[in-house]
Parts: sequence; C-alpha cells; structure tokens
Amino acid sequence: MQRTSEFSMETGDVISKVDDDGRPKRTGTTVTASAHIITAVIGSGVLSLAWATAQLGWIAGPLCLVLFSIITWFNSLLLADCYRSPTGARNPTYMDVVKANLGGAKYHFCGLAQYSNFVGTTIGYTITGSISMVAIKRSNCFNTKGHDSGCHISNNPFMIIYGVIQIILSQIPNFNKIAMLSIVASLMSFIYSSIGLGLSLAKIIEGRGEHIAKGLTGKSVGNDFTRMDKMWNSFSAVGDIAFAYAFSLVLIEIQDTLKSGPPENEVMKRASTIGISVSTMFYLLCGITGYAAFGDDSPGNLLTGFGFYEPFWLVDIANLCIAIHLIGAYQVFSQPLYKFVEDCCRKKWPNSKFINGEKSINLPWGGIFSFSLLRLVWRTSYVIMTTIISMMFPIFNDICGFLGALGFWPLTVYLPIEMHLVQAKVPRYSLHWICMRILSLFCLCISLLAAAGSLRGIVEATQTFKFMRSVS
Repeated sequence: MQRTSEFSMETGDVISKVDDDGRPKRTGTTVTASAHIITAVIGSGVLSLAWATAQLGWIAGPLCLVLFSIITWFNSLLLADCYRSPTGARNPTYMDVVKANLGGAKYHFCGLAQYSNFVGTTIGYTITGSISMVAIKRSNCFNTKGHDSGCHISNNPFMIIYGVIQIILSQIPNFNKIAMLSIVASLMSFIYSSIGLGLSLAKIIEGRGEHIAKGLTGKSVGNDFTRMDKMWNSFSAVGDIAFAYAFSLVLIEIQDTLKSGPPENEVMKRASTIGISVSTMFYLLCGITGYAAFGDDSPGNLLTGFGFYEPFWLVDIANLCIAIHLIGAYQVFSQPLYKFVEDCCRKKWPNSKFINGEKSINLPWGGIFSFSLLRLVWRTSYVIMTTIISMMFPIFNDICGFLGALGFWPLTVYLPIEMHLVQAKVPRYSLHWICMRILSLFCLCISLLAAAGSLRGIVEATQTFKFMRSVS
C-alpha cells in the first residue's frame, strides 16, 4: 500500500498520515484504551454483584471477585504480547492474532466464539438498556402511586428508542472514532456505581439492614430455597463474576487503536492494569455494601430491580447513566463485528462503488464526516435485527449468559495461553507448561458450571416467556 505524507512548514519534517502497516494513523493512548476497557468491563452487571455475593457469602464472594480479576489481568497481559507477529507485523483483530500464532481450526474456532458473543452481547445490551429507560418511568410512577403499585410498563417502545440511537451512532466509521463515546460511557459507569454504592451505605448507616439475614456462606437453605437451588445459584453467581471481567474478545481491537511510539503491548498492559484495577475496586465496594444492605434478599440489580425507591430523582439519574453507558458499550462490542463484515465485502467485491465508495461530508457542528452506503445499509440492518430479536425474545439475556459462559474459557483463557506457549517456546511438561494447563483446566470447569447454571435459567424463563411481550 502506498504511503502518503505531508510537509510541515514550521518544522520542516515530513509527517506521515499512515502507520507502519499503511493503514490510517492511529491516535489511541493509555487513557482512551483504559476508557474502552472500563466501558467493556464494568457494564450494568456491577449492580448484580450484591446478588452474586449473597449467593456465595462474605468469604467466597469477595474472594471470587479478586481471583477472577487476577486471572483476567494475567491473561490480558499474555494476549497483549500477541498483537504483533514474530515478524513485527500488526494483527488488527483477535482472529488475525490467532491465525498468525496458531492458525488452522483454532482460527475458525476463535471467530465462532468471538462473533457469536458480539451478537449476543449487543442484543443483551438492547434489552438491558431499555429496562434502564423503563426504570426511570417506573420510578416516577412509584413515587406518585406508592411502592406497592405494580407500575408495569412495556419495554418494546424503549427498545425501539434505543435502536434508533444505535442506528445513528453505528455510522461512526471505526473503533478509533468512538474514543470520546467510551470516555463518556466509562464516566457514566462511575456515576451509577457510586450512586448504588452511596445508597447502600446510607441504608447500612441508618441501620435498616441491621436485622437482615446474611451469613459467611451466603443465602441459607430453608423454606422455599432448597440445597439444589443453592447449588445452581452459586454456579450462576461464580459465572456472573467470571464474565463480569470478560473483555478479552475486544482487547486486540482496542490495542489496534493505539498510536505508534511506545510499544503497543506496553501501553495495553498499563491500560489493562488500570481498567481491571478500577473495575475490581467498584465491584468489591458494590458487591459487599449491597449485600450488607439487603442480605439474602439482594435484588438482581440494585437500581432497575428497585432495591431503592428513594430519593426517586437520584435513582432516575442512576438509571439514565446506565442507559447512556450501555449505549456506548453497544458500540464497543459492535464495531469489531461491523469491521469484519465490511472487510470481507471489500475483499470479495473490490471494484464495487457501493461497497468501497466513501464520501466526505462537512458537518457544521462535527467537522468532516466520512459517509458510506455500505455502512448505512449494513449497520442499520444489523441494529434493526438486534432490536427486533430483543423484542421477540425478552429471555435473550439468559441466552446471552449461556453464550458468555461458553465463550469465557476459549477467548479469555485458552487461546491467550496457547499463543503464549507457542510464542515463548515453553517446553512441553515443564513446570511453566503444567501451571498454564492447570489454570486453563480450572477456568474450563468454571465455564462449564456457569453454562449449566445459565441453561437452567433459560429453562425456567421459558415457562413464563411471552412472545413479543417484554414487560418491566
């Protein structure tokens, strides 16, 4: 590919407009990469960690949070080192990295696991984002009619609103251009997590959670809660915690936004350390204080599940922040999928003006915008598809949990370890090799148990499932 450059009159230097691989110059930094990671990692799932802690108890709950943060951090460091091939060539996607290091069947296996998770995650975010929007309306209804009022509202109109917003944002050309969106989204996650944390602390300080049942081993067996329920809920809780850290499926795509200068792997390792450390801090605070406030009856989501009703305006702000965060997170997980399909189309039809044509439009409020018919048609169609599926199958969140369970081990643990062993030329059956295999086997067991728990959730959800009727 031919390089282009421009001459700087002030310095006399030739400034390249492209990077060492001929692609447009990347501008990402530690700050933007950390924002992408926090946007991908924290999610609204942080508010479900009180429930997860309630299932596991004071000891196992926090221990699992710390353990999986360390596992995720360690494997993210391994994966960051795989970004460049031994020849020094960049690999812009996770699939490219696997192809360069492992090739063959593992390359196709990676693609299947990664892109099915992208689709599942974006559908799940559509459902969850709409529930956060509905929660604002329900909060105002509870404030007017009282807490005992049902205030049940259809999620479908709000899924459509969410979809329309995503159609507009999906026209952002690539991952490099959503840095500001990720920064805003990560800021939103801090706000709503802090609100949930603050409300939990206020309840504890007031003593309202004083006589609530809580124990070292979590929710106690008894009444309508059997030992079997305890076992399945514990599996689901461990799975929720493990997948709360799963951002490996977009790690390489985030690393590919980093500008040349300091080695990309070093910058990515710093960003991963920052992102995971910040996320773990919020996870521990929200999980522990939420359980202390609500005990065994901790809701699945402190804010959309209405663990708190008052002050209603603060709950409204928190749910608005959740919705904004999920809007940004949708783009973080959909941009790699958009790029994959568009790159495939360009390779197959290199002479098509519809596919390869780009038109620059000067927007008075936003500078130069690159418009493409392919982006308009394909990305709009994708958003419409995810919105319709979300409306048709409101139990898809349970299905997403199942897909996440199946994708956690290969994408977060197995493939990074396999590539590390190949790159480092680790001798077979050495202590290093055995330790890596034990870690991989342990995470495989966790993934399978969590998948079983999610499958049980799907079976239970189908008993009350109503086609095209999603109601909060």
